[in-house]
Amino acid sequence: MFETVREFISGSYAPHGYCLLWDPWLVWTMAVADALIALAYLSIPIVLVTFVRKRRDVAFGGVFWLFALFITACGLTHLVGLWNLWNGAYALEAVLKLITAAASVLTAIVLWPLLPKAIALPSPARLREANKALRAEIAERERTEAALVQARKMEAMGQLTGGIAHDFNNLLQVVSGSLDLINNRAGGDERIQHLCGAAISAIERGRRLTSQLLSFSRIQRIELRPTRIADILAGLRELLSRTIEPAILLDFDVEDVPEAVMADPVQLELALLNLAINARDAMPDGGRLTIALDRQRLEGRDDVPDGDYVGITVADTGTGMTPEVLARVFEPFFTTKPVGRGSGLGLSMVFGMARQSGGTVAIDSRPGRGSTVTIFLRAVEEVAEDEAAPRSAAPDAAETIAGLNVLVVDDEPIVREVVADMLVDLGCTVRTAENGERALAMIEREIPTAILLDFAMPGMNGAEVARAALQRWPDLRIVFATGFAQSDAIDAVLGDRAIVLRKPFSPNTLVQALQSAMVA
Repeated sequence: MFETVREFISGSYAPHGYCLLWDPWLVWTMAVADALIALAYLSIPIVLVTFVRKRRDVAFGGVFWLFALFITACGLTHLVGLWNLWNGAYALEAVLKLITAAASVLTAIVLWPLLPKAIALPSPARLREANKALRAEIAERERTEAALVQARKMEAMGQLTGGIAHDFNNLLQVVSGSLDLINNRAGGDERIQHLCGAAISAIERGRRLTSQLLSFSRIQRIELRPTRIADILAGLRELLSRTIEPAILLDFDVEDVPEAVMADPVQLELALLNLAINARDAMPDGGRLTIALDRQRLEGRDDVPDGDYVGITVADTGTGMTPEVLARVFEPFFTTKPVGRGSGLGLSMVFGMARQSGGTVAIDSRPGRGSTVTIFLRAVEEVAEDEAAPRSAAPDAAETIAGLNVLVVDDEPIVREVVADMLVDLGCTVRTAENGERALAMIEREIPTAILLDFAMPGMNGAEVARAALQRWPDLRIVFATGFAQSDAIDAVLGDRAIVLRKPFSPNTLVQALQSAMVA
């Protein structure tokens, strides 16, 4: 008995082996099991340490270190258990168990607060869904960026178009004004008058072209008035016959043409041209493009008041649109065409024109069955035939402005010269200024009766000159004579009282504008 106690104290007593009755099978089974468990335990911390060092962004790094300590201590206790089969290192085993207990308790304490975070970690399925949503968002952003680039291109093109129209209108003003002066001084020579009339007719066509360019650049306000559809369709037929491919059959079903609709003629023509071009693009292998008219009475709709409308339909036999595309066709910058080939502004412009005109747009399309777009505009009563306004001012009208002191402000010297000559022929006293700063200095010395003011000028534009002048001299009469005018900028200064004389103008329209300014 005492010998056993002495061996236990000295460490030479091996109770593990004794408990196993020194059965070789049991002893070696325990030895092999403890060895394998120890090796497995000791390999786990190596994996954890490697992971933590390589993934320093992981928020659970401290727990991994604590867990590695706990696993290491567990592995060492199995090694000591293996040793104690034949030896008695019980003190070492006790120390290791204390370390293991401390590490396990600390690990458990730290793990519980982290449990909600661990539960919140996304599953692989959620990660796949998030990744799919992220790819969709990236694709949408790329489409948006492409649309923004295209919008900037369109804005730059609009500014360029407006600038070209401005310069072209100045040229037309010089030519038309010179022709009017020649015609007035021809002394009744019929041949000269005939030649001047032919040239002025060509100028009118050029003026119409620049009006379309300015509408494209979106710097002119929409001007609603009774518009003859027959005139619009006649011009459209001529234009489309030159631009539509021969493989596309152009059909105008307009036998019962209504008299007129309420619209801006330039905007309506551009809208129909947009629809025709879209229809052409939808028929790359050819087909039929039909433009038809019919009268309809719309009632019970939320978008337009009840009443009589004219439906202008543009139909094609092209590829058609899916319901998903159809739901977005009126969105600005939405297009199914490749980047650079479509701005996504065509149908949105058509819809905006119709709504501003008091009408609406309906569209029907199916894949493989083509598309049908109908613009509904308010029908108006019969419109009297437009009589060509005389270019020369009547003597009694010219007398109303005779003696006016007019200041002509324009940055183009030849334009100033021609307009000044027109005013002198009408009996006005004329001074000229090449820019806004010079004009304000001249007004300071002598206040004119009226100012004929260009808009697009270097330095101060016409609106800025008008604002500065009216602040000093509120009673000044101002007429904007311009080929390029931003309506918003002019409205901000004069509002509804603004008088805008579009270049090229005739002596008669010049007289009318000055008369309106004097009674305003």
